[in-house]
Amino acid sequence: MKKLGVLLMMGTFLAGLAGLAQAAAPLKLVAKYKMPSSVKGRFDHLAADVPSNRLLLTAESAHEVLVFNLRTGKYLRAITGIGIPHAIFFRDDLKRIYVTDGGAGELRIYNGKNYRQIGAVKLKVDSDSIGYDPETHDLYIVNGGGDAHQSFSMLSVVNTTTDKKVADIKIDGDTLEAMALAHSSHLLYINNPSKSLVDVVNRETHSVLRTWPVTMGRRNVAMAFDPSTHRLFVACRSGVIVVFDSETGKQLQTLPIGTGVDDLIFDPASKRIYAACGSGMIAVYHEDDPNHYSHLGDVAAIRGSKNEVLVPQLERLFTTIPPRANTPGEVFVYRVQ
Repeated sequence: MKKLGVLLMMGTFLAGLAGLAQAAAPLKLVAKYKMPSSVKGRFDHLAADVPSNRLLLTAESAHEVLVFNLRTGKYLRAITGIGIPHAIFFRDDLKRIYVTDGGAGELRIYNGKNYRQIGAVKLKVDSDSIGYDPETHDLYIVNGGGDAHQSFSMLSVVNTTTDKKVADIKIDGDTLEAMALAHSSHLLYINNPSKSLVDVVNRETHSVLRTWPVTMGRRNVAMAFDPSTHRLFVACRSGVIVVFDSETGKQLQTLPIGTGVDDLIFDPASKRIYAACGSGMIAVYHEDDPNHYSHLGDVAAIRGSKNEVLVPQLERLFTTIPPRANTPGEVFVYRVQ
């Protein structure tokens, strides 16, 4: 009887620990949105249009953008006929949707109500990552490089009020990735993984001011920024986030994450950092102060789920789960704990 009592006590204790661990997890899986079974292959970035209650996913291999109800997960439709969709931007006041098409080498512009294409801005092939300046309404777009058989890339500037290209910024290196804009200044930081650099761009003069080497990680692709602490977070596919001082360009420390990262989010309200890693997890950190970070946990996803979007208004984080074997693709919805 004593042994039975001890076993029961141990079971209760372990169950309690498991409950505490679950309660302490920074994200909790609360829903799964099902994709159409006909959609196969690779995905890239996704975006949430909160005013219109929509979630949009770029389905690269299917050459379309999938549209879901943001809150219920109901599949609504697809925006078809896109070569290689990569990134999405909404301009709510104009009710326009912008999609970078890496195949055609252009920025496609759609009516946000009926999804009809109303324009396009010609760029170079491999049009991909974007950054937006809300003051000027300029959209910064990565394009060109290796896929265009060039040793340099372009950071093109398109004004979303006129839907015209206003500048091309030539950057040495055949691959550019994610960027971050400093809205209190005219600076833009952009990953240049082919050179293992962060390039610092002046948005007024459309020129590269300086370059910072990335030596504490390899294949720097994702980026986030906390302007209040002057900390630039550079996520590398080798499995680390390199923390930079954005005033000096000095590398300060690394934060371990999974391999294959593609998206990085910093939430200024909660001071949390979310890294979506293709190895099948979301690494979550808290910025305690500019030089100290607490690891809140590695939240399980599915291998290949490397893209994410945070919707603070709903306390939800969404990540794309690509189709696998005979299982259709999904969107995992996590509640922020």
